[in-house]
Amino acid sequence: MSAVLTLGETMGLLTPQGRLAAGSALAVGIGGAESNVAIGLARLGVDVTWVSRVGDDDLGRAVVREIRAEGVRVLADPDPAAPTGMMLKELRGGRTHRVRYYRAGSAASRLAPAHVDAVAPEIGAARVLHLTGITPALGPGPRAAVARAVGIAREAGVLVSLDVNHRRTLWSDAEARAVLGELVPACDLVFAGPEEAALVLGVDAAPDAAPVDAEGGADLAARLAKLGSATAVVKLGPLGAVAHAGGTSVHAPTRPVEVVDAVGAGDAFVAGYLAELVEDRPVEASLALGNAAGGAVCLVHGDWEGLPTRAELAALQADPPTDVLR
Repeated sequence: MSAVLTLGETMGLLTPQGRLAAGSALAVGIGGAESNVAIGLARLGVDVTWVSRVGDDDLGRAVVREIRAEGVRVLADPDPAAPTGMMLKELRGGRTHRVRYYRAGSAASRLAPAHVDAVAPEIGAARVLHLTGITPALGPGPRAAVARAVGIAREAGVLVSLDVNHRRTLWSDAEARAVLGELVPACDLVFAGPEEAALVLGVDAAPDAAPVDAEGGADLAARLAKLGSATAVVKLGPLGAVAHAGGTSVHAPTRPVEVVDAVGAGDAFVAGYLAELVEDRPVEASLALGNAAGGAVCLVHGDWEGLPTRAELAALQADPPTDVLR
């Protein structure tokens, strides 16, 4: 059984080399928040399982093959009646400009409580069940599946982790707030960016509001924790992150990096945080590894390709930097 179990959709990822047009070359990969976290954990030495549904198609087989190749245990039965979802990443100036999703009617959108019941023993034996706010946004079935997974975990005394990960292309702010307002208090550990925390709390930020600093992040984390979670973490990007646990807020700054592609940094942060948590290390250590992993991903193009091992993190953080090996 794995220390961490994740549940959510992974899609085929198509990336045109330049603007999409007739005859464009498309790089084919995979991407999904929960599998990103799973791969990040595996690279950091944590036993991890990813649970989902994929289509009985080439994209589904590619998804399973890639995630399995990273050392993640995969529980994803193929659905013969629905395809694997896809997303299209549009680049501008070599950077991610927009991501379009084609996931309506996908195999993972048909996820239901019965699929969760089939892996109930794995959930009950894990240290952590990690979820995101993306899965309940996929429809009534996935929403019920998430609720069932949380119920199984809580009955078994398994820590429930949630990354809000709000996607406005999937549901409205009002719908998300209503669902997350019930889900967040049922979780033990909640991750959010400042805007996501404000959404859950029902706070409307002014259009011209200044970026949230460490003090503002601490306030949001404390207010999130009051909803019921034992620990709330607010990710602040280049300012690091703040955690509120046991009535105390801890701010961990991060080392500046030259950002190549920030997509996936939040998932990397969660992987780093959970990797220390399952080793019973303090919040400060979880924040530090989360910051380091998130920064490492920003140095590389791709959603998960830059997820680091512990050895790679040590080399990146060496002062002076590790020299070229020849």
